[in-house]
Amino acid sequence: MPRTIALVGIDGSGKTTQARVVAAELAAAGHPAAYRQNAGGRHWFGRIAVMVGRADAEDLFGRRGTLVVESVLRWLAIARTLLRRAVRREIAVMDRYAVCQYASLRAHGARPIAERLARLAYRLFPRPDVTFFLAVDPEVAQERIERRGYDTETMDYLRSADGAYRSLREYPTFVVIDANGAPEQVTKAILAELDTFSQSVAQALP
Repeated sequence: MPRTIALVGIDGSGKTTQARVVAAELAAAGHPAAYRQNAGGRHWFGRIAVMVGRADAEDLFGRRGTLVVESVLRWLAIARTLLRRAVRREIAVMDRYAVCQYASLRAHGARPIAERLARLAYRLFPRPDVTFFLAVDPEVAQERIERRGYDTETMDYLRSADGAYRSLREYPTFVVIDANGAPEQVTKAILAELDTFSQSVAQALP
């Protein structure tokens, strides 16, 4: 099994659901796997903003301020995840990773210098052994977001975020999973890819 597994994709793609289930499935199969969330805090700050009478996190901190806070919090979350992985010698199944921040910066219209600075800060972290990109139609993603009921995303933003992920230089290294189907189908596809990965590594060993 790979030591680090990252699930990335636009909001509503099922990252959190799949990361939790995949970690549980691996643990049930005897692997020391644990779910780890690397969120940037945007939704949490959005809730605080509503409580104090603001529309969302950007209304509270401004667009640039929100991206800075998000970048810092995600960096700290990833650092904590990797430290836990090293200490506990676990398989970290990660809900989001550094590439999520690069995509967020692009989708929110940040200047190129912002992404360059983020990449400079995040280059301390190694690439995951496997990064799954949960590909979902923006229409399906928006329906899921509305169904969960605690936040909203515009169709324009979801399309922009999808394009941002696909424009990243890391995108060719992603394992793309069709995430439009039922959760159990998506889980089955992810586990099949992990099995293939493990077999390939085993065959490459002397």
